[in-house]
Amino acid sequence: MAKMSVEDLELKGKRVLMRVDFNVSLDKEGNITDDTRIRAALPTIRYVLDQRASLVLMSHLGRPKGKVIENLMMDKVARRLEKLLGQKVLKLNDCVGPSVSEAVHKLKAGEVALLENTRFYQEETSNDPEFSRQLAELGDVFVNDAFGTAHRAHASTVGVANYLPAVAGLLMMRELEILGGLLAHPKVPFLAILGGAKVSDKLGVLKSLIHKCQFIIIGGAMAYTFLEARKIPVGKSLVEPEWLEEAQRLLEESTKKGCQIYLPSDHVIAQEAREGLKTKIVGERDIPSDYMALDIGPRTIQMFNQVIDKAATIFWNGPLGMFEIEAFAGGTRAIAKKLASGKATVVVGGGDSVAALKREKLAEKMTHISTGGGASLEFLEGKELPGVAVFKEKSI
Repeated sequence: MAKMSVEDLELKGKRVLMRVDFNVSLDKEGNITDDTRIRAALPTIRYVLDQRASLVLMSHLGRPKGKVIENLMMDKVARRLEKLLGQKVLKLNDCVGPSVSEAVHKLKAGEVALLENTRFYQEETSNDPEFSRQLAELGDVFVNDAFGTAHRAHASTVGVANYLPAVAGLLMMRELEILGGLLAHPKVPFLAILGGAKVSDKLGVLKSLIHKCQFIIIGGAMAYTFLEARKIPVGKSLVEPEWLEEAQRLLEESTKKGCQIYLPSDHVIAQEAREGLKTKIVGERDIPSDYMALDIGPRTIQMFNQVIDKAATIFWNGPLGMFEIEAFAGGTRAIAKKLASGKATVVVGGGDSVAALKREKLAEKMTHISTGGGASLEFLEGKELPGVAVFKEKSI
């Protein structure tokens, strides 16, 4: 059954408790360097306010692990939201308690308050029932628009739904519709491009996608576990030995399912993963024992581009090399440019992939950029996300 959204509720005169993802990037001084996540929540925020409801926002920021950390307070987030929204945002100095409750109950229709960082409380990540109840007392209905945390069973994503009717925000609904479409009815051929460091992080989604995709490209450090499973020498490249057998099984299973997996056929190598070292380009089997592969080479880029040209639908998660270092950013940059220039439907999930696109000013060229890296992977694995499971079902 379909899940209810904020548009299915009568909100006039109500107080809406809304979970957003304001876990923005910060510099060393605690200044916001990227406000994309705040901007992404604006349509739902404006919708609620236009319905003449009052609004209480809650979010985490960083990983304070249950402690109050000054640089992770929500004050700068509140000021940025205020600027983007064009109206005052009441920043509260706690998440729960008498002073918070009093301030929230004084809100008038069209007014907004932002709670302090929910992860200053350990009870948030442990999904403590009492903490959840106290949060729930701040609203009449619960709207979750934080897809990036929908795979976490926390008090502010799941616990409050035990006390309030829970529905999806507009951003959440868009994520579910687009990612759900990838699973249910993608235009074929369907290509997945998976990169990043670890096979163990992507194994679940790989197992799911070999049943859905016609092609899978594997790059980044995780490719070298697969190459080693094929008995191809990889030198000092990152390999997860405990996943070699699983990688081999997955390669065999993909062949049976008619899903073709592409691995790098040449490599950019160096003796260490750091700036300033001499690099070489070598063939598939030519990585010396004292070198490590840190990016895909030009022949691989050409091969991957040819596969991209065949695809009608593409999902990309994870860089194709150690793109943080300029000498090893070429592969990720080339693939990003290729995706931006094509006609396929392109869905991107994952912070590093998005960071690479933004660096190249190509983010707007993608069909959809998911706001949840881990959440999008778990969704595409076929898992029911805890933060989605609690939404009320639409009655037929």
